[in-house]
Amino acid sequence: MNKRIMQDDALSASSAAQTHAQTQEQAQAHANAGATLRLTMAQALVRYLAAQRVASEDGSGTEPLFGGVFAIFGHGNVAGIGEALYQHRDELPTLRAHNEQAMAHSAIAYAKAHFRRRMMAVTTSIGPGATNLLTAAALAHVNRLPVLLLPGDIFVSRAPDPVLQQLEDCADGGVSANDAFKPLSRYFDRIVHPAQLLSALPRAIRVLTDAALCGPVTLALPQDVQAQAWDFPADFFATRVIRFHAPAPRIDEIEAACARLRQAKHPLIVAGGGVLYGRAADALQHFASAHGIPVAETQAGKSALAWNDPLNTGALGVTGSPAANALAHDADCVLAVGTRLQDFTTGSNTLFTQADVIAINANAFDGLKHRALVVEADARLALDALGESLHGWHAERAWTARAHKLAASWRDTVHTLTHAPQRDAVLPYEGDVIGAVQRSSTHSANDDIVVCAAGTLPAELHKLWRAGRPGAYHVEYGYSCMGYEIAGGLGVKLARPEREVIVMLGDGSYLMLNSEIATSVMLDAKLIVIVLDNRGFGCINRLQQACGGAPFNNLLADSLQGAAGAPRIDFAAHARALGAEAEHVGHLAELEAALRRARAATRTYVISIDTDPARTTGDGGWWWEVAVPEVSPREAVRVARAKYDAQLAARAEPPASLPHDARHAHE
Repeated sequence: MNKRIMQDDALSASSAAQTHAQTQEQAQAHANAGATLRLTMAQALVRYLAAQRVASEDGSGTEPLFGGVFAIFGHGNVAGIGEALYQHRDELPTLRAHNEQAMAHSAIAYAKAHFRRRMMAVTTSIGPGATNLLTAAALAHVNRLPVLLLPGDIFVSRAPDPVLQQLEDCADGGVSANDAFKPLSRYFDRIVHPAQLLSALPRAIRVLTDAALCGPVTLALPQDVQAQAWDFPADFFATRVIRFHAPAPRIDEIEAACARLRQAKHPLIVAGGGVLYGRAADALQHFASAHGIPVAETQAGKSALAWNDPLNTGALGVTGSPAANALAHDADCVLAVGTRLQDFTTGSNTLFTQADVIAINANAFDGLKHRALVVEADARLALDALGESLHGWHAERAWTARAHKLAASWRDTVHTLTHAPQRDAVLPYEGDVIGAVQRSSTHSANDDIVVCAAGTLPAELHKLWRAGRPGAYHVEYGYSCMGYEIAGGLGVKLARPEREVIVMLGDGSYLMLNSEIATSVMLDAKLIVIVLDNRGFGCINRLQQACGGAPFNNLLADSLQGAAGAPRIDFAAHARALGAEAEHVGHLAELEAALRRARAATRTYVISIDTDPARTTGDGGWWWEVAVPEVSPREAVRVARAKYDAQLAARAEPPASLPHDARHAHE
């Protein structure tokens, strides 16, 4: 059996404060040995969650693993979980939300903002309350983010069968709507007896805190079992300090990766979300600098390296910078750290097909892409081990010099793009708004956290946002879920109350899910929300036309309408109705003035501005495969299909310069 490199003390969090907490934990467990507590299943569950602790970020002590529980009560959780949460409301706060999907997004964003070291739980009623969580569960699963979902479930006794909102299956009497969570959860269990918590809860915590397993956990809670009492071992509720698990690298895998890197002259690092979750930002910067390797960023990995680092070549892939994509296209070895290498990163598997790929990932499943050589390990431990073994090795000097030059040129281009003066009678586009937001920061180094998820903005932010520290860029793009933005911003603000949280979203996302503006006001969790109103789904409208389609059912003007026509929506008035301060601005100068007022405000502040639905940043980008119909009566579709067929034929060696519509249709 191959030996493993030992994890260092930092990963095991062996601070003096934590050692003291562990001693107290052992003493408490010894004192409670043999004692029992008669509790309902719901009371036991809540008490257990409240007892879980984690080492604080500053190392001074511990803090709760769960920052709280978002709850919308109804039949199925109000009597059981609701009563238990009330008992423990001081040590495990309950937060009331307005939409189940939204509150789960908030919980997920909270965990992401804490780099998966703290998290939240979510509880709902049965029926639509539970199934409203499904989209959020999928989002957490795709993004490998921890959230504990506690939906109410039907009666195990079946005495009142069928209960209100119960889904029935004539072929399976044991099925409930909550079975839909099974493919969306990293661990699923239905608690049919209180004693089941003794095994289910430790398993749930392990999945939530394991780098390889991490994702949503669903514990379905039948409402009669929630209220059922049982004699639980008292030591089950002893305070526990969580040890986060991540695999240490194997010596043979490190040696194989080093051998491949030593043969490389033109290596490139792809920084994914695993760099942030593994707290490997410093290790990444040191490794890249020591060996002269340029770094390109995925959406999840952006902010792992400061925007002005000489080796940061910017965003990679379909939404990438010309610097990063040019180097990726010419690299002979790609070191992919903590990334799934999804299609937007790889240009639908056309961007670096010529390169050997080494994948560092805590989960081997995520590393097995591009026929990669896998190093199954925590990002920081693997980078440290590689750095020691590669002492004295350096990428070809000319390659490093080229990377420096391209990165500097791209930084200059970003400055130009985000400082362009607005022309009279021309609507601004996303890049203009991003520039205004960044100029409005009162910090010498932009300390804001930007939150976004879907539409054109993630593409523009990926290229143009200047992230100066880990976590300054919070864009959900694994699931690219419209409606995540405001709810996600709330979760980020709860996690990082000292930072200014800037939510940027389109009118389409705002209309899909805006209710947590009211929650942010209620919780004194101030957000700055900027609504870019292009009067429809501008992103998909451009993609539709790039595929040869006619403008149809995306922009409001191209949609079926009644006699009154499409409404002109007053987003500022709507936001004020939810309790926020708000205003609409007509141009960039007004936006900058409004941003000063927003930063000075003490509660959530919403600013809306009209933007151009057609314009995007022309620099950068790469091909993204979207299937075009093989047959159509439209000539434009047939032309688009011919281009698509040509690109498929050239997949192994895509052209360095792609047509504008092919590169930027997604934006």
